[in-house]
Amino acid sequence: MSRVLLIEDDRAVREGVTLTLRRRGHEVEAAPTGEAGLAALDTFRPDLVLLDLMLPDKSGFEVCRRIRATQQIPIIMLTARGDDIDVVLGLEAGADDYIVKPARGEVLEARIRAVLRRAAPVDGADREERPAAAETHGDLTIDRAGLLVSKNGQDLALAPSEMKLLLHLSATPGRVFSRQQLLEHVWEHSYHGDARLVDACVMRLRTKIEESTRSPKYIQTVRGFGYRFGPV
Repeated sequence: MSRVLLIEDDRAVREGVTLTLRRRGHEVEAAPTGEAGLAALDTFRPDLVLLDLMLPDKSGFEVCRRIRATQQIPIIMLTARGDDIDVVLGLEAGADDYIVKPARGEVLEARIRAVLRRAAPVDGADREERPAAAETHGDLTIDRAGLLVSKNGQDLALAPSEMKLLLHLSATPGRVFSRQQLLEHVWEHSYHGDARLVDACVMRLRTKIEESTRSPKYIQTVRGFGYRFGPV
């Protein structure tokens, strides 16, 4: 199973989540502060980070940004309120998803599995169905099998959700996808997921692949409908 780094200052929550995940076969390293969590990144080498937004030494947003500065491993935020502005700020900082506390074990497991699938390489069966050659769209090159994206020959560091969103939209240039459709495919949130996940991910992706986020040529907004990958 996966290696999960849990950064959570509340002892009861930390122990409860650790026990739940270990019972489900995950290897868990728990850290009570942001600095301890950042230190554990190198020693524990997790597959995924569960990150509380409210930490005693530094904010979860800062921890998220520091992780994203060097690594593109999946990050799931833990928050007490799903409608809080903190969720938006956390997604903009680079988190892939969020879970409202307290969360049932099956919810934790489903979100962890979903976000890890976004980061997983294409398996042999899928690779046979997809073109081996990398695709070129303007100054972007997309290698679907290798999960690599470059712009003008320079590799781009994309978080798992950003990568899967780009792969999904670019597979059918010009086709418009609603936010709900993207939530179901990229985040695997069935039934009325949180559209903020999509909008924040689009914003982060645009900063990496577009020349101008005000006039994007790749990830285009279709007002009242959703998003499309614009033909270049």
